[in-house]
Amino acid sequence: MIEPLSKLPHVGTTIFTTITQLAHAHNAINLSQGFPNFDPEPELLRLMSKAYKKGNNQYAPMQGTLSLREAISEKIERLYGTYYHPESEITVTAGATQAIFTTIAAFVHPEDEVIVIEPAFDCYEPAISLFGGKSIAMPLEGNDFKMNWSAFKSAITPKTKMVICNTPHNPTGIIWSENDMLQLQEILRDTDIILLSDEVYEHIVFDGKLHESATKYPGLAARSVICSSFGKTFHATGWKMGYCVAPKPLMREFQKVHQFNVFSVNHPLQIALAQYLNDPQHYLNLGSFYQEKRDIFLNGIKGSRFKMVPSAGTYFQLLDYSEITEEKDTVFAERLIKEHKLASIPVSVFYKADYDKKFLRFCFAKTNDVLDKASQILNSI
Repeated sequence: MIEPLSKLPHVGTTIFTTITQLAHAHNAINLSQGFPNFDPEPELLRLMSKAYKKGNNQYAPMQGTLSLREAISEKIERLYGTYYHPESEITVTAGATQAIFTTIAAFVHPEDEVIVIEPAFDCYEPAISLFGGKSIAMPLEGNDFKMNWSAFKSAITPKTKMVICNTPHNPTGIIWSENDMLQLQEILRDTDIILLSDEVYEHIVFDGKLHESATKYPGLAARSVICSSFGKTFHATGWKMGYCVAPKPLMREFQKVHQFNVFSVNHPLQIALAQYLNDPQHYLNLGSFYQEKRDIFLNGIKGSRFKMVPSAGTYFQLLDYSEITEEKDTVFAERLIKEHKLASIPVSVFYKADYDKKFLRFCFAKTNDVLDKASQILNSI
């Protein structure tokens, strides 16, 4: 048998796969992995079916269909006031994860340092390692997950090539403020550091707050590759459809890798999405839709022993179990599945180092009956 020299010797099966398999094995309600248990809107499904039947079933242009890139450009300018040229500054991708991977592949060289703000989604660090870079963990501080901007500035070295930020933030549900973005812009102002801005939950923001996209800040937009997701936005994570935008010089390098990675992505879905985006309400109503689910979930567990601060964005809610047990979060998450038939994600897995704050992450992108059942379980603990 061949024993290959692994490029990722310390990487195993992702926590999402492990927890989901455990949930299936124990017939548990699965509030772990971040996907809805309901379908996209019928109008989008109708447009998708129509696009398939009309023969749009061969390769799309490498950058994405022009109609969809134009729709993306119009959406960003309408929301954030910044124009991206459809022909040279936008690429449609096979989900946001592919956009993130391709960005890292395009810009990170061996020995480059990449500042990763933690807790962080698990796809960042392995990609950095694959291309010889070094991830520099920058943990958010306290149980309210605030950035220490002085510490962040001190982490920048001559080797820093990239910073990866994520707002609205998975797994914590926080959103960055205007002040956060201005501080980031000022710290990076006289550098050549690239910002990879993961904004897949841009439309899922609650309580009247606004998403502070990097596109809104000229000093950030000029150095940013900004990634987003149609799958997260339109309840269709299995479609693996996303996009990224960047200034022309950065997008040129991105597309050099993209064309040899996937070349192009699902053509009929692009046709359907371009038409669906013509009605801005399809994404503008998303915040209120998920806020209702967040509130149903939180109101349902008011009497529980868990502590919580309402999520400000995403469709994730952290619950603090420190008054229930001193068990490590990975141990408690497993026991919750086996003994109580409810699956969540332990937050310590989102850190490079072992960092356990006694939080579990729950996905509330579920039908109300599932949220009610989950609430009953949490109240019983």
